[in-house]
Amino acid sequence: MNITYGIISTASIVPRFMNAVQKGGQGKIIAIASRSLDKAQKMAEDYNIPRAYGTYDELFHDEEINVVYIATINSKHYQYILEALHHGKNVICEKPFTMTREEAESLFDLAKEKNLFIIEAQKSVFLPVIRRVKEIIQSGQLGDIKLIDFSSSFDISYNTWITSEKEGGGALYTNGSYFIQIIKYLFESQVTAKNGLYLDGTNGGDSQCIITLKLLEHIHVVSKISTEIQIPGLAIIYGKYGRIEIPNYWKARTAKVIYNDGKTEEIHYPCDYELLYEVEHIEKCLEKGLIESPIMNRDMTVETIGLMEDIKKSWQIDKAP
Repeated sequence: MNITYGIISTASIVPRFMNAVQKGGQGKIIAIASRSLDKAQKMAEDYNIPRAYGTYDELFHDEEINVVYIATINSKHYQYILEALHHGKNVICEKPFTMTREEAESLFDLAKEKNLFIIEAQKSVFLPVIRRVKEIIQSGQLGDIKLIDFSSSFDISYNTWITSEKEGGGALYTNGSYFIQIIKYLFESQVTAKNGLYLDGTNGGDSQCIITLKLLEHIHVVSKISTEIQIPGLAIIYGKYGRIEIPNYWKARTAKVIYNDGKTEEIHYPCDYELLYEVEHIEKCLEKGLIESPIMNRDMTVETIGLMEDIKKSWQIDKAP
């Protein structure tokens, strides 16, 4: 398959995706669209992209494009995925895929009906560090896993929509899928209990949250996400015989295994573009004619969105002073 990409949006993550495609992928980016033609033209010039469009509709109608990458604000994902599918395009959409379980299910159904490939862009589960961590866990070197602790924070000053619940913002929907999908990838398990506490932000979205989960194997998971304060980005997986520490787990390039007897193991996978492994996987799926990834599949996306949706419906509010 001759893969030709069209890019929807000029958001901050877009250059990272385009670098991954241009430096390590087999496909070619032939068009980019923005609601601002000037922004599209500037990014097209910077990345040597032949066409720039001032509307998304123009890109959807470009018959030479067979894969659309969508990186708009969260609340618009469903609308643009739907339009892309109706125009016969294979779709890669940034996380969170949609805002509700029902939306996600309907899009996967439509893609299957039209025999089109569709995937939520989740780089974390394709990172070599995370794959190595899974191998260590499955080997039994750490013994039974009992507790996993995630911490992260992010700056919202350059993206004001992230504070808006109406636009799909908030700490949970913006960053929560990272830890949930890493857990699902590592353990291939079901969540049997869930709870959440959040700090109410200034524009309806949660500015900070703490999520607790229990997996089928009685593994407890805690995730802390904040836009209020700086927290070191770190995941720690605790087992009977030791632990694994993963700095910046969502884009991990290193990890450290620390055993109870004092022995350690360093894991290093340097990479300039962390989206490269995701792109390589997607292109292999497209070349094989698949309509769904065997890793980031329908169940992974739908169950994650459903979990976040359920948490938001039941979590406890902590009003900001």
